[in-house]
Amino acid sequence: MKGEHPGTLSQGWYQWYSRGYNPGGVEIWNGIRGIDLLCQLPEVDKDQIGVTGISGGGSQSWYLPAADTRIKAAAAVAGAGSLEGQISQRTIDEHCDCMMPINTYLIDFSDIGALIAPRSFMIAQPSRDGYYSIEAVHALYDKLKPVYSYYGKSQNLIMANAPGGHSYGANEELRPSILSFFMKELMGKDISPDDVGLIDISKELSNEELIAYVNGPPADDRTVTIQDSFVKLAHPPEIKSINQLDIYRKQVVDFLRKRTFHAFPKEPVPLDIRLDFRTNNFSKYGRQTYSFVSEDGWRLKFYLQRSQSPDKLQPLLLVLKNPDEESWASASLTSGVRDKMNVAFFEARGIGETGWATSLQSHIRRSSAWTGRTVASMRVYDVLRCLQALRKIPGIDPNNIHIIAQGEMSAIAPYASLLDGNIKVLMIKNPPATQDVASSPNGRGEAIEMLNCLRITDLAQVTGLMFPNELVAIGDLPNTYKWTEDLYRDLHKPEAFKKVQKLSAWFPK
Repeated sequence: MKGEHPGTLSQGWYQWYSRGYNPGGVEIWNGIRGIDLLCQLPEVDKDQIGVTGISGGGSQSWYLPAADTRIKAAAAVAGAGSLEGQISQRTIDEHCDCMMPINTYLIDFSDIGALIAPRSFMIAQPSRDGYYSIEAVHALYDKLKPVYSYYGKSQNLIMANAPGGHSYGANEELRPSILSFFMKELMGKDISPDDVGLIDISKELSNEELIAYVNGPPADDRTVTIQDSFVKLAHPPEIKSINQLDIYRKQVVDFLRKRTFHAFPKEPVPLDIRLDFRTNNFSKYGRQTYSFVSEDGWRLKFYLQRSQSPDKLQPLLLVLKNPDEESWASASLTSGVRDKMNVAFFEARGIGETGWATSLQSHIRRSSAWTGRTVASMRVYDVLRCLQALRKIPGIDPNNIHIIAQGEMSAIAPYASLLDGNIKVLMIKNPPATQDVASSPNGRGEAIEMLNCLRITDLAQVTGLMFPNELVAIGDLPNTYKWTEDLYRDLHKPEAFKKVQKLSAWFPK
């Protein structure tokens, strides 16, 4: 496969997560098609097929037998470790993107191994591998043992260890064990690793001996750019009626809940709202600092500035603060409306007091995706929980909440508004044109990726799903949002799509 492999690792292609693309998927498909070919060859016994490999080939030796039951036995070498081990030990930071699938359904390699059971499976691991600690690999083995025991096939799961780094062992000790394993499983020959002996690996074939295309690869070789075509992305739909919009909205929400936000807690923890600080300064009715628990381990804050009396229900403008924003950026954004409605400034996780160093951004973005979530999807959940908390605060009209966001958080606000379903007005400034955009190669910058979302929608379409509620664009919009503006026009509510240069030009009804 010639397509790019370390997309997020070295290229900053975090949009792969939004596409639901992983180069390992192409490798699995190639492996399946390779087996299809082998099964048609007269010299191949299609009932005696095995697979083995090291490193990327080791991870494929987990994936391929899990996906293709024609494989009778597999030996995976230095190709997997528990996610907990890889993330906590930071070995994930060195891994190619092909080593872990788009983790939509929150699996670990033990789940992949369970799909291989009860077929014969050898996990071979050197003890000082820089990519997988021996403890993280043993954790997988220990989780798999009960599965094989359930089938009554404990003997079919083998753990082979050897000294050394990312290799077949310091002295190639794992090779005889692997060959002995396959001779038994595929040939019925019981030959010990000692009898197999060390294997001569000194012979190397030249490029000329290995060449597949004598006259060079085909002119239309798709493998070079396979990452751009392997996953089918959604195109903006043509919406000409309210009924079409309702169908599309339901399709998008259903997809997002199953394939993008599957990691949202099934049983949310109590909000445990606290009033942490209050003052009579800064606005007519003072300012209060509230905190609440979004998810286990995350207590987040919003700062409520009251310009309206708390004695009756009042409208609220929720401002989503950005990571590393300038001190008065959010306050400036709301200039002209703070004296007309209550305003709350919210810091989702990774922002403000819960922020992390920019040097950790790559690690957190990749680790989050490997565990079935992204920084952006977690922030969507935080905003939803913040809305729940705000609706419990005295004097806040739960049915008259507006959201405003700019830059990075203007990619979060439309998703939160869509899933909440009760936001009166959405306001965005300088939103990204699309989620199908590369990030910085060092992993820093806007973290707007969300698993699989581009298979069903994109930012302009999610924003348009605010219809028929009011949508306010501050400043210039990217051309992709012409679809959004056309939607409001075609469904006969052009007045609900407002464009202003400053928020002070917009006044709440």
